Amino acid sequence: MITAYGKKIDFDVLMSQLKEAFKEYKVPIVTLMAVQHNSPFKVLISTMLSARTKDETTAAASKRLYKAADTPEKLSKLTVNRIEKLIYPAGFYKTKAPRIKAAAKKIIDEYSGQVPNSMEELLSFDGVGRKTANLVLGEAFAEEAICVDVHVHRISNRLGLIRTNTPYETEMELEKILPRKHWIRYNTYLVAHGQHTCKPISPICSKCRIIQFCKRNKVEKSR
Repeated sequence: MITAYGKKIDFDVLMSQLKEAFKEYKVPIVTLMAVQHNSPFKVLISTMLSARTKDETTAAASKRLYKAADTPEKLSKLTVNRIEKLIYPAGFYKTKAPRIKAAAKKIIDEYSGQVPNSMEELLSFDGVGRKTANLVLGEAFAEEAICVDVHVHRISNRLGLIRTNTPYETEMELEKILPRKHWIRYNTYLVAHGQHTCKPISPICSKCRIIQFCKRNKVEKSR
């Protein structure tokens, strides 16, 4: 039992409830890629593709891209224009295409064809921030990492677990209170929960499995 801002939280129970809810949700695309392909390369590229893009679009774009090039070597040989066409209509596809090609080339030139498994090295890739790096570390390498995206940031604050203004602050605060055994799946479950139930505006509180833990901070309207 951990106290967070005056609220006692049993994270084992919280995660258990989120896991049960997860069974009714669609699996987030990057988690699905990790399960289906067991490929750090595909997890990295799909994560880069997923930024500001719906999971369905990311899944379709990933499928087209890997059909054309499923290794760093093959991907590095595609032209940027070809990559653009394969990943369209992913958000910011014109920005992502050259970054994806550069990532493939960097993996070959600097890491002998293998995706690196350290935060520092992953952050050296153009277009890879802490969210992407942590997701790759957790999903592709099963290393303890807390990936904070908009869902994790919003829901953690809504629950009252933390009081933060930025995803980086959220990551640092969660590291203090969240047991390490839950670090990887915290993102998986909260992303799905945020997509289906704990929405940014008018969350579906009437169907929420973790409502007993929630302070409903800044929730003005719910269903």
